[in-house]
Amino acid sequence: MLDYRRSHTCGELRGSDEGKTVSLSGWVHRRRDLGPLIFIDLRDRYGLTQVVFDTQKNPSLHAQAEKLRLEWVISVRGKVQRRGEKALNLKLPTGEIEIAASEVTILSEANTTPFQIGPESDAVHDEIRLKYRYLDIRRGEITRNLLLRHQAMAITRDCLTKSGFLEVTTPILSKSTPEGARDYLVPSRIYPGEFYALPQSPQIYKQLLMISGIDRYFQIATCFRDEDLRADRQPEFTQIDLEASFLTPPDLMKIIEELIRRLFQEIKGVSIPDTIPRLSYAEAMERYGSDKPDLRFGMPLVRIDEEVAASQFSAGKEALAKGGCAKALVVSKGASFSRKQLDECTELVKRLGLSGLASVKRTKEGISSSMAKFFSEEQLKQLLKRAGAEEEDLLLFAVGTDERVNQALDHLRRHLSKQLELIDPNQLAFAWITEFPLFAWDPEQERWDSVHNPFTSPHPDDLPLMDQEAGRVRALAYDLVLNGYEIGGGAQRIHDPKVQKKVFELLRLSHEEIHDKFGFFVEALGYGTPPSLGIALGLDRIVMLLAGTDNIRDVIAFPKTQKASDLMMACPSPVAPMQLKELGLSVTESV
Repeated sequence: MLDYRRSHTCGELRGSDEGKTVSLSGWVHRRRDLGPLIFIDLRDRYGLTQVVFDTQKNPSLHAQAEKLRLEWVISVRGKVQRRGEKALNLKLPTGEIEIAASEVTILSEANTTPFQIGPESDAVHDEIRLKYRYLDIRRGEITRNLLLRHQAMAITRDCLTKSGFLEVTTPILSKSTPEGARDYLVPSRIYPGEFYALPQSPQIYKQLLMISGIDRYFQIATCFRDEDLRADRQPEFTQIDLEASFLTPPDLMKIIEELIRRLFQEIKGVSIPDTIPRLSYAEAMERYGSDKPDLRFGMPLVRIDEEVAASQFSAGKEALAKGGCAKALVVSKGASFSRKQLDECTELVKRLGLSGLASVKRTKEGISSSMAKFFSEEQLKQLLKRAGAEEEDLLLFAVGTDERVNQALDHLRRHLSKQLELIDPNQLAFAWITEFPLFAWDPEQERWDSVHNPFTSPHPDDLPLMDQEAGRVRALAYDLVLNGYEIGGGAQRIHDPKVQKKVFELLRLSHEEIHDKFGFFVEALGYGTPPSLGIALGLDRIVMLLAGTDNIRDVIAFPKTQKASDLMMACPSPVAPMQLKELGLSVTESV
């Protein structure tokens, strides 16, 4: 029987193993034919080992080695020997030894690959990498990220288990419920015309587990959302999902901080502060224009409503009269910005819905501004003072609705931080964002929507506002952000059926809709529900940040494209008419 078992991996052997007879199996990574000597670099996921075939010692074996080509899978047996002084490769962990081959078996031949395998190979287009993902993984970088992902999951399981959490698997085939994004639907063959939905999160299940008496639950859960994608999103993603009864938000935050501390300490060797800072949603939006601010650099936003209102800037005064705002940011030493640089900043905010961007420079020679005809010199000085601008600084400001100004200046702030190289790539800036609004007004539907989900508890101090001022009600919700990414979000849950009913009413869900979508859950609430809270951490995003990449696809074994297609499996794809017939479905072309 063919024996291809390994005694060692290709990254394991060292000088101390000299004289051992070993068996290695793997892929031919590189082949160098020097006539009487043929050198093969044998590769597996653990590393490389050099194998030498000597025609003087074994002519027939040397002849076999002449046939070997890149990416063939072979098994080699031989003796470990030290390389000569001039042949040492100190860049390679196995670089002081080689294997003097005594046997070689070809296990599998390979066609010419569409790109070179190996970390030193040339850049390959993303679409080719995704189409041949199994070959891309062989190159090593993705493998290292998957190892890191495995470590993160192992640490998570250990940490949460030690904190008393029980790992429970919840169903994949579930009921379609409104959670903010479109569901992926699965038709039922047994119940024609009816559908399951793939879960956007285990939200309802984990709340039911609390009602079941499972007071601490967690799961590394696969979730699905049919939404527009970007570099840090995928249609199927993984989250560290947990829920606990009889805890308060500070209790849960402490547990999560310990998990995050272990992840970054054990994987990256980076220490995280004992307590992660907290910002209210209102403060984050006011100072940074974002509920997931990047805190690795300064450049906060400063409100300048009074200064604009006192000027002759009619567009600004009009925006303020309509309930909008005026905000500025200061670019340290930015007075040297060229006209081209200022135009680039203006074009950026215009793409995000603003009409323009104003600038004020403070130099030794005095103050210059694109808005000089609307502001007196004294008003410009007051503007600079309010924003904290010093000599040689540049002040940029915009007016408009709160939403557009915040969004545009947030993007501008991030753009400038990269352009001016203000970010230390090794810095980690965590923050908890708290006290989100519970509701957001939908002007098209003329009704309130849940900012998070309809099971999020209102702040108890704001319950009197529910009837008349729902927009001012704060949620007992919290997000964990890192370097401008949301890596987790959670909330206290509603455990009082009366409060849950009130929230449904504000969302304008009819009795029939409540019964159809949540009837089973509303019934469960009536059988004794403990106060509970939870959080979902984005495993993919956390691993992405641990790996030092900015693309979530780099840490997922078989990801989709930004258009949610799988180039390797060539899906989504049509199915046979018989399958549709069994499901009672027909397909029509969209207009």
